Amino acid sequence: MAITAVIFDAFGTTLRIGTRTHPYRQLLREGAMQGRRPLPGDLHHLMKANISLREAADTLGIWTSPARMAEIEGALAREIDSIALYPETLEAISELQGHGIAIAVCSNLAAPYGPAVKALMPKHTAFALSYELGVTKPDPFLYMKACHELGVIPGKPEEEAPRVVMVGDSPKCDRDGLWRWGSGVFTLIAGA
Repeated sequence: MAITAVIFDAFGTTLRIGTRTHPYRQLLREGAMQGRRPLPGDLHHLMKANISLREAADTLGIWTSPARMAEIEGALAREIDSIALYPETLEAISELQGHGIAIAVCSNLAAPYGPAVKALMPKHTAFALSYELGVTKPDPFLYMKACHELGVIPGKPEEEAPRVVMVGDSPKCDRDGLWRWGSGVFTLIAGA
């Protein structure tokens, strides 16, 4: 059975953040100073919403002064500007595409990171991003959407169907949703 498509996770697999400023954590700390306790689902919620950092503050009911919001937005801009591909990413994707293998990126990320991720990835890359789809990995919908964008319907190991491989760095996010889906997508966990 030949591999017809590879789905990559973004951060930690194909891309890295060089300068971590944690702008969303800064925003949540502002809320904590106002008495708003961070909730376990806050970051998860922000990765499902197609909103800016300012809109995130409004959504979470966090008020910041204009000067403080500008500082946090500056931190976000620095973090986004530091996003880079791992050195081997382009070579690996180019090699795969040269063999006719379709490429997608399936990732949990907040909306402001999306344009940078898309701009850095090679042409003909499909995307299934949490903030655009309103769900986060390990929800099987993200993997189904990535396969749909690639034009493949993966089959079970015993079937004569296209093979899709998911390459990621998180067993929970990059493997467990596939098992829930019960698809013919196989996962390679980087560093495992």
